[in-house]
Amino acid sequence: MSSRVALVTGGAAGLAKGICVTLARAGYRIAFTYRANGTSPDSTLAAVRPHDDGAVAIPAEFSSFESAANAVRETTRLRGPVEVLVHAVGPIVVKSFVRCAPEDYPAMVEGNLGSSVGLAFAVLPGMRERGFGRLVFFGMNGSHVTQPAPKMALYAAAKAGVVAFARTLSVEEAANGITVNVIEPGDIRDKDADRARARTMTANNPTRHPGSWEDIASAVLFAVGDEAYYCNGLVLSINGGLTGPHE
Repeated sequence: MSSRVALVTGGAAGLAKGICVTLARAGYRIAFTYRANGTSPDSTLAAVRPHDDGAVAIPAEFSSFESAANAVRETTRLRGPVEVLVHAVGPIVVKSFVRCAPEDYPAMVEGNLGSSVGLAFAVLPGMRERGFGRLVFFGMNGSHVTQPAPKMALYAAAKAGVVAFARTLSVEEAANGITVNVIEPGDIRDKDADRARARTMTANNPTRHPGSWEDIASAVLFAVGDEAYYCNGLVLSINGGLTGPHE
C-alpha cells in the first residue's frame, strides 16, 4: 500500500474517476481536478473517501501554465507535495480539417500538449528535489507512431506531441528517480462500465469486446508504483489489439 500523494486531472467523471478510485484503494492520497462549471466532483469524492477520507477536489481549467501551477500548489497545500501526476484530461474535436475553425487549433494544442507542459513545469522541480516522481500522460491509440486518424487531425497532432514530450522527459529525468510514461486508451466506449460489464458488449477489435475504466486504471496503477522504477518512456496501448485510432 502506498501513501504517496497523487494528483489526477479531470477526475470528476470517466476514466479519470476510475483512476482516482483505483489509486485510493491502493493507499494513494488523492487530489483530483474538475472544471468549476462542469461535472460535479461529488460522485468521485463519494467513491474515493471510503478509501481516502482526506481526498480533495480542486477546480482547474488548465488554460495557462499558471492555472496548472495553481492546481499543483493547492494540492501541495492540502495534501502535501505531488509525487504522482496522472494527466488524464484533454479536450477533443472530432471533425474533418475542412470543417475545423482556426480557434480549434489552440483548443487542441494548448488543451492537450500545453497543459502537459504546464503541469510538468509545476511538478518536476519538487520531484527532482525529493529524488522521486511518477508522471503519466494520455495519448490516443496510435499517437506514438503518428497514425492517421480521420476527423482528428488537430487532436491527433496534439496527442503525438504529448507522446514525444513525455518520452523526451523520460530520458532527461530518469537520473532524478522520475519516470514518465504514456497511456493510449483504445476502444473504451462506456467510460463508466467496469470490466465485467464491458465483456458483455461487442466491439470490432481482436478481443471482440470494448475495454473498461478498470483496464486503464490497472495500467496507471502499475506505471506509478515504486516498483516500476525501471519502466520508463513506455507507451502502454490499452486497446485489446486494436490497430486503428477507433473502430
